[in-house]
Amino acid sequence: MTNAPAAKPKKRIYQHLYFWVLVGISIGIGIGLAAPGVGAEMKWLADLFIKLVKVVIAPTIFATVVVGIAGMGNLAKAGGLALKTVLYFNITTVFALAIGLVVINVWQPGSGLGYDIESFDTSAADATIESAGATDSGFSGFVLDLVPTSFASAFVEGKLLQVLLLAILIAVALSMLGSRAEGMVRGLDTFAKTMFGVIKLVMWVAPLGAMGGMAFTIGEHGSAILGSLASFMVSFWVTCLLFITLVLGAVCRMTGFSLVKYVRFIKDELLIVLGTSSSETVLPRMMTKLEAAGTPKHVVGMTIPTGYSFNLDGTAIYMSMGALFIAQAFGVDVSIWTQIGLLVFMLISSNGAAGVSGAGLVTLAASLAAFDSVIPVAGIALIVGIDRFMSEGRALTNLTGNGIGTLAIARWTGDLDRDRLKYVLDNPQTVDVDELMKQEAMAATTSAADAAGGRTEPAKESADRGA
Repeated sequence: MTNAPAAKPKKRIYQHLYFWVLVGISIGIGIGLAAPGVGAEMKWLADLFIKLVKVVIAPTIFATVVVGIAGMGNLAKAGGLALKTVLYFNITTVFALAIGLVVINVWQPGSGLGYDIESFDTSAADATIESAGATDSGFSGFVLDLVPTSFASAFVEGKLLQVLLLAILIAVALSMLGSRAEGMVRGLDTFAKTMFGVIKLVMWVAPLGAMGGMAFTIGEHGSAILGSLASFMVSFWVTCLLFITLVLGAVCRMTGFSLVKYVRFIKDELLIVLGTSSSETVLPRMMTKLEAAGTPKHVVGMTIPTGYSFNLDGTAIYMSMGALFIAQAFGVDVSIWTQIGLLVFMLISSNGAAGVSGAGLVTLAASLAAFDSVIPVAGIALIVGIDRFMSEGRALTNLTGNGIGTLAIARWTGDLDRDRLKYVLDNPQTVDVDELMKQEAMAATTSAADAAGGRTEPAKESADRGA
């Protein structure tokens, strides 16, 4: 059984991050409603917060994955974990795409709009279509995009899938070096802990980012919530809830924990994502929380970064529903076989889509380009105005699915501490992620000081044994 940690003084509500994020969201909504013009100019606050986080995301993922795999000391075990991770994520993505197709066919929010592509104003979609056209969304393009043009370019461009590939290659090479690589692994572990300390500092800006993001959303796009567009948004959010409740809820039950308790456990992170429309903003916090909940570091280090490229369930739902909504709006009858083909194509194109606001729209446009003879890609202009309202649903679903997937894979591999998980979910207040990240940063400082003094931990242990 897992021993309960010593009781800590209970924090007052204003000492919790989620309280200030809620305050920021509330103020942002107020500004957007009362002064839409002012709210529309506040997006820079959300962009600033997201940029601050993205600065450290790529190096954090790289160091964490390398340490996680190299620390396992068994390439066969690491390969098995990677295979199970990708397999699980693709299965849940298929379910996400399928449930999106089912709901949009039953709900049919676009039927009756009767748009004519010849007379429809597509100017709002020009920028999105241009961005989508710059990428090859086919299988060959996906595979080629896995490899960066240089080692540094993956980090400079912030392409997580490329960073993940480099991390796996480096980790395998270090594992083959054996004991000679221990110093580098320790150094990368210290670097990762330092990045976690930076993230803890950046989180102080989260309430301002949430305020700016929500003020912009309401101020810029509030008037777009009309008629069938509102029906489409509602159908999308309902589908996300259905997916989380039915599919992810079933995964939770099979893994042995409650979905409701899990959502309560990550409520801070969900609120930050709600305000910023980006699941990347809480990646290090999620990794810290999942480790504290009984998931080993090597499992978290592999599954969470992989999930940000291969497990974008919310994006998958948005893509399948968005494609069929556009078809319905223009009176296009899409056969079941074409829908299945679209599902398979989107399964590939959704992999590697970034978990930030706007990426879902570009990925949808890139996918529709392959089916333009059936569904007019220019119809993207229909949903450009409401994309921001959809991005929150995408990011929240992506985040929820990645966390649950990590716990499920840990259970699948037999690495999950179920007693610890049960205790943490029953007593979420015992996990102070800010304090844990502070401890990680302090550990990094201590480790660096020891290394500078020429006495690493292994050296100390050897000295003790010699004495």
